[in-house]
This record gives sequence, structure tokens and C-alpha cells, in this order.
Amino acid sequence: MGVAIVGALVLFALLGPLLSSHDPYESDFVRGISADKLPVGPNATFWLGTDRLFRDELVRLAVGARLSLFIGIAATLIATATGGVVGIIAGWFEGRMLDAALMRIVDIGLAFPFLLLVMALAAALDHTTPTTILLTLGLTGWLGTARIVRAKTMQLRNLDFVTASRALGQSTPMIMLRHVLPNVAGPLVVVATVSVAQMILAESVLSFLGGGIAPPTPTWGHMLFEGQDYFTTSPWISLAPGLAIMASVLGFNMLGEGLRDALDPQKQ
Repeated sequence: MGVAIVGALVLFALLGPLLSSHDPYESDFVRGISADKLPVGPNATFWLGTDRLFRDELVRLAVGARLSLFIGIAATLIATATGGVVGIIAGWFEGRMLDAALMRIVDIGLAFPFLLLVMALAAALDHTTPTTILLTLGLTGWLGTARIVRAKTMQLRNLDFVTASRALGQSTPMIMLRHVLPNVAGPLVVVATVSVAQMILAESVLSFLGGGIAPPTPTWGHMLFEGQDYFTTSPWISLAPGLAIMASVLGFNMLGEGLRDALDPQKQ
């Protein structure tokens, strides 16, 4: 089910703009406005209706999907790589000064709520772009990953095959690369999959609160913000991005749970 939902989101992001000939940035004051001077609802011309500026909701939702998936996946790659490296190093040198220093950084970072920390960093930037948003999310989202990888590395470092590699004279970096990393890859993949959902949700919250990418670039969070004043008269403006956010978070979470079950050695 998770694969199906994520696959549908990816296809919609890639093919959605092709389903309509409307420009996501242009208002249609002829067909996009109703007799009551309100956005038109779903019809044969605008499958999901129009937004408050009479732009095609479907095309803007698809463009927003591209942006949300790109930011979510790119930020997750940064967070996973950073957390994985920090976790392996800290776990290998457990109890030493390097481990203590790295874990104190993690503890300080985890003391702040993730969304609050991201909002503070985004507010400190004069101009937000997709690159700055994904870097902000990626460089603040690795803390939990580092803890998980550290715990797994501490289990691995005393196992027989690692001890044998030491006895054969392999260097510490080589042991980490050839023996530790492949064995923490399973949990790391699961954490990364769930992290994509968190990154998409965080980006949507930033856009909803005005700290994300500036309009007119369509983002799910800002589309949700734009529709709140029209919820009673034009509910599709809010429902479309709201359902898209819910589906993406649900899909990636279910995919992560499926991968966790598939990679669990106790169920092999």
C-alpha cells in the first residue's frame, strides 16, 4: 500500500501538469470565475477547480508535488548521510571524548522541537529558496538518525566478524566501510523512508506559516493557507493540498513500516 501511494504521488508529480493546458501561474478571469465572483469548482475545464486567484488548482497541486517530493527526498539524503556518518563514528568510539562531544551536540539539538528549530533557522534567512529550505531541513533532521545508527554500531563493533577484521589488520575506516555500514544500512533505509514524510510535513508547515518558498511558486503548505478564508464557499482550495499532504505522509510512513518488516532479521 505504501509503494502504491508513493508511486501514485510520483506519477502525479511527473504527469500532472500534462493533464491540463493551463499555466499554473496565470489567472483565468473568463472560465475560472463563477457568476458570484468566486473561484469555480471542479468541472470539465478545471478538474479540481480554481484557487482564490482563479488559477488551475490541479496544475498547481502537481507542481507543488514536484517541489515537496524534491525537497523531502533531498533533505532526507542530507540528513541520512550526516546522521549515518556521525552515528557510526560515535558508536565506534563509544565512551571516548569524540563520542561524548558528538552526542552532546545531538542532545542539544534534540532539546529543541524539530519544527521550532527549522522555523527559527528559516526565519533567520533573508531569502528562502528550495535549496535553502532543503539544506535547513537536512542539516537539522539528522539528530535522531545519529542516535539510532550509534546504537546499532555499538552492537556491531564487538561481534566476531568485526573482531576478526581487526585481528587481520584492517584499518578502522575500512572496517567501518566494509563491515559496519552494510549492517546499519537496513535500519538506515527504514529511518530515511519515514524521514521523507517528516520533511514534506515540515516544508508544508513552513510554507503555511509564511517561512517557506515565496509565492507565486506553488507549495502545498501555501495553497492550504490560501484556501482557509474560502473554506465555506470554495472548500476544494484547501481540501486538495490537505489531502495531498496527508497522502504523502501516510504513504511514506506505510512504506517505512513495510521496509522495517521486510528487513527485520527475526522475520526472515
